[in-house]
Amino acid sequence: MSTATTLQLDPVRRVDAVVERSARMYYGTKRVFDCVAAAMLVVIALPLWIVLVVLIRLDSKGPALFKQQRVGSRRVVENGGTSWELVTFTFYKFRTMYVDEHEPAHRVYMTAYINNDIEYFSSRTGGYADGESFRLRDDPRVTRIGRVLRKLSLDELPQLLNVLRGEMSMVGPRPPMPYEVALYNDAQLQRLTARGGVTGWAQVNGRCTIGFDDVVRLDAEYARRQSFLFDLWILLRTVPAVLSRRGAD
Repeated sequence: MSTATTLQLDPVRRVDAVVERSARMYYGTKRVFDCVAAAMLVVIALPLWIVLVVLIRLDSKGPALFKQQRVGSRRVVENGGTSWELVTFTFYKFRTMYVDEHEPAHRVYMTAYINNDIEYFSSRTGGYADGESFRLRDDPRVTRIGRVLRKLSLDELPQLLNVLRGEMSMVGPRPPMPYEVALYNDAQLQRLTARGGVTGWAQVNGRCTIGFDDVVRLDAEYARRQSFLFDLWILLRTVPAVLSRRGAD
């Protein structure tokens, strides 16, 4: 059962989307698939989870599991129409940073990323060139094992728990943090007209190497094109995207 709570935002923060009648069958099928796929992956990966927990705890002080508030969305059907309501939930990852070394720097980074502040990225150590990851290179906040987890995207495994809880899907836009959503304009909010996912259309088309405008465009495109076959196609493309490690700094 989801522990998400509705965000106290002004009316423009409620994202509306017209959904065809056939969408009910799609969302039902998607939920069944999410539960089966996530449960199978949790069972298969359980020995790896145990090893990673031990390695994380040995590498630096702090819990192995990182918890953070993220913003998702849920479909609301009322008065013959469908809308998407923004909600917060506890998001899980394996910890890749030293304890207490996350939010302030990330706020600055996300503000620059959302506002397309290329000057900010160019001023970082090592600069920035087109096609490179927008993430900070050699980030001192990231632990040794954390760098490996990020490269292999293994830090994302605990999000399967979010899928089982119904807070996320296997496929969908990446859930942002509340302070990110506070920076969104109405057009950018359209990326949230779908349940957040472990992987998504933007992730298989560049991950951290594409700008926020492209992320919004791709996520909004996914929201419009949602179908079971499209979800399967994205999942299939996720495998080579992860193996290539492009944008997984």
